[in-house]
Amino acid sequence: MVLATFVTPDYGTIFWMVIIFGIALFILGKFAWKPIIKALKERENSIAEALSSSEKVKEEMIKLKDSNEKVMAEARQEKENILNEAKKIKEQIVGEAREEAQKEGKKIIESARQQIKTEKQAAISDIKEGINELSIKIAEKIIRKELKDKEDQKAMINELLKEVKLK
Repeated sequence: MVLATFVTPDYGTIFWMVIIFGIALFILGKFAWKPIIKALKERENSIAEALSSSEKVKEEMIKLKDSNEKVMAEARQEKENILNEAKKIKEQIVGEAREEAQKEGKKIIESARQQIKTEKQAAISDIKEGINELSIKIAEKIIRKELKDKEDQKAMINELLKEVKLK
């Protein structure tokens, strides 16, 4: 049978192991742990700051998004207002132009009527003059033909003088 033998270290080895472990612990505590712990705390702080900053940026992004949506809505509304105002101005200008064109048309028609009336009266006057001249020429020819004789002429003149008496 095999007996299990336990290895038991010697007291001197345990003593030196404890001293070396203590020195290693002291050196690590003095030179390594403080910088390592400090670095870990700094890292922890920087991560916490990054997370905090990330949350702030996220909140600001949400605010900016809301602000952008408001600005876009205002811009759309302003665009609609401008377009509506432009339509009103266009309609007003078209209406004014239409009224002005109607006034000008009426003026032109009235002017044409006046001109036609004037020309008609001038034509009528010309026709009357022509008829008068023609009547006078016809009357002259008739009178000449009928009054070739001197006696007939004297009789006609006397008759006309009797008809035309001064009153």
